Amino acid sequence: MTATPATSTRSIFRAEGFSCPSCVAKIEKQVGRLKGVRNVTVKFASGRVEVDHDPAVTTTDEIVAAIGKAGYQATLSAF
Repeated sequence: MTATPATSTRSIFRAEGFSCPSCVAKIEKQVGRLKGVRNVTVKFASGRVEVDHDPAVTTTDEIVAAIGKAGYQATLSAF
């Protein structure tokens, strides 16, 4: 029997408190450290944070907490 590849989900968050483009790197670094996260993209102009992750390893609550640890408030977005 062969192993199935890990599942990946794209979750989208809205973050507040951006003051400069360097905020992008802080969030990407903090969220990128989480196990199960494959990719993090932060859109400075819109405050949108897109995260590709394995939901069995990293939950959306953990991602929100990591964004908070970087110094920004975030919520899971419906789209």
